[in-house]
Amino acid sequence: MSSIMGLIRGIESKIENRPLSDVVEIKNGRDYKKLAAGNIPVYGSGGIIAYVDQYVYDKPSVLIPRKGSLDKLYFVTEPFWNVDTIFYTVIDTTLVEPKFLYYVLASMHLERLNKAGGVPSLTQSVLNKIHVPVPPLEVQQEIVQILDQYTQLTAELAAQLTAELTARKQQYEYYQTRLFTYADNVQLLPLAQIAEIGTGSSNTNEELEDGKYPFFVRSQDVRRKNTYEYDETAIITSGDGVGVGKIFHYVEGKYALHQRAYRIHIIDDRVIPRFYYYYMKCTFLPYIEKASFHSSVTSIRRPMLNNFPVPLIPLPEQRRIVSILDRFDALCNDLTSGLPAEIAARQKQYEYYRDKLLTFKEWV
Repeated sequence: MSSIMGLIRGIESKIENRPLSDVVEIKNGRDYKKLAAGNIPVYGSGGIIAYVDQYVYDKPSVLIPRKGSLDKLYFVTEPFWNVDTIFYTVIDTTLVEPKFLYYVLASMHLERLNKAGGVPSLTQSVLNKIHVPVPPLEVQQEIVQILDQYTQLTAELAAQLTAELTARKQQYEYYQTRLFTYADNVQLLPLAQIAEIGTGSSNTNEELEDGKYPFFVRSQDVRRKNTYEYDETAIITSGDGVGVGKIFHYVEGKYALHQRAYRIHIIDDRVIPRFYYYYMKCTFLPYIEKASFHSSVTSIRRPMLNNFPVPLIPLPEQRRIVSILDRFDALCNDLTSGLPAEIAARQKQYEYYRDKLLTFKEWV
């Protein structure tokens, strides 16, 4: 970065802030469905959606979503086609390096410009008014070189962490299976004998974004509500929908519950709630699939829960299993301390240095 500082110092007056309309012409996309198949990528707001035999543009361009994921920009150097959910740009290369413009626009977090009440969207009139820094081309080229190198290093590290996360998840699943495989002489108790089982009374329209208490519905996401129905330690699972047998939450304290989600409150001192939580996560889906005689299960009937067999093993062994699986769970799923947190931190670190590098007033 010292070389960048050397370039920038003394040329403050040459670093212009110009409307985007001064450096690019924003173009709309078009339908591709009447085109023949080929090897030219077709871009939508979510990325490549098809391949055709014609292109709409064949020079370097920054593609800016018009609808949907407004923060997902694409830098394209090969011929392409684009649909009407994403703009492409014809760039004045006498003023800006195309890759430099891509980095600048990415650093501006364009999703903040969304004014739509439904699907996020941008308009040409809004984009054209954005002001972008235009330093001399040699400065732009040096910045692109630095950010390209940092992007590659970040991507390589993220790939390593992702591979590590995949391996740990496989190890996690292996240990769950091994830890919950018992001999035939282990006593099994029906869930109804060791737990209170019930549903909530709340509806999804009662959710409040800044509510005081967690509100469990039929998804992996935990919502919020200002009133609670229960104050206890419980395991929550979806009662119907696509999450049946796959969605589980562990809660301690006050919470609200959807009317089609089940709460399981362990009342038998011989079973540790956290142990049961892991046991249910590992074994409940195969159990209900077998009980339903169907390839998929869309809802849980109360007898399925009542009769779910729970192994009664010594408390020290339950604690040992919980200790092992807690460590794996934190490593694989914890967004504050595990591998997902490490991956997110590396991305934030990249964005921080990218944004700082492109904030020229901090350099001069």
